[in-house]
This record gives sequence, C-alpha cells and structure tokens, in this order.
Amino acid sequence: MTLSLGHFLSLGAMLFALSVIGIFLNRKNLIVLLMCIELMLLAVNTNFVAFSYYLGDMHGQFFVFFILTVAAAESAIGLALLVLLFRNKSTISVDELNSLNP
Repeated sequence: MTLSLGHFLSLGAMLFALSVIGIFLNRKNLIVLLMCIELMLLAVNTNFVAFSYYLGDMHGQFFVFFILTVAAAESAIGLALLVLLFRNKSTISVDELNSLNP
C-alpha cells in the first residue's frame, strides 16, 4: 500500500480538528492552549510538506521553516509570559487572569 496525498491531508485535517477541539474544550489552562496552537501549526506544516512533495516544488518546505521559526518564538515568548503571570498572580488559570489591572 502506498501513501497518497489524501492520506497526508486527512492526517493534517485530523490534527487540526483535534487542536481546535482542544482549544474549545479546555479554556482554563494556558499551557494546554499553547500546546493546541502548536499542534495546529504542525498540522498546517504537514499539509505544506505533503503538497510540496507531491507537486515537486520546494516552496512549501520553505514556508515550513518560516512557520517553525514563528512557532519557536511564540513558544518562548508565551512561556516567558506564563512565568511572569504565575509569579505575579500565583495561578495560570484563564478564569482568574481576565483582568488587565495589576
């Protein structure tokens, strides 16, 4: 059995749907929300690589490098903000972080 483009696209769609469901079901923990956003970006990367391979074009793989760079920066800044919020508020629950007042 050979893997076709449809297999990779369905895998990307399932990962994307799983991350959207994770975002909607868990709105309390910021770490899980960041993990779901990362999973969403990985699903898009899977589709880019699959299209790039099956079309014989390298542009999709170049986009993946840019997306991975943005994802790494987003993770670093997001985790730094979480550490600051935990130090100031002693919690990372979204329900208790709804205020912008110090």
